[in-house]
Amino acid sequence: MLVIMKKTATEDDLQQAKQFLVEQDCDFHQSTGADRIILGVVGDTRNIDRDALRQLPGVLDVYRIPEEN
Repeated sequence: MLVIMKKTATEDDLQQAKQFLVEQDCDFHQSTGADRIILGVVGDTRNIDRDALRQLPGVLDVYRIPEEN
C-alpha cells in the first residue's frame, strides 16, 4: 500500500497518518521527495480502511498494491 501525502501536508498531518498505520499493526518506509512524501506500508494491509485513511488531514490518496497469484 502506498500513502501519498498532499504538498501542503504539515508535520502533524504526517504524524497522524503514521500513527493510524501503527495502530493497524503496520510499519512504513517514508520517501521524502521535493514535492511529496510517500509512505510505503509494510504488513498485512488487507483490513486497513482506505477511506478512513484518505480522510485524514494531509492525505492525498491511498493505493493498494495488487497481490500476485
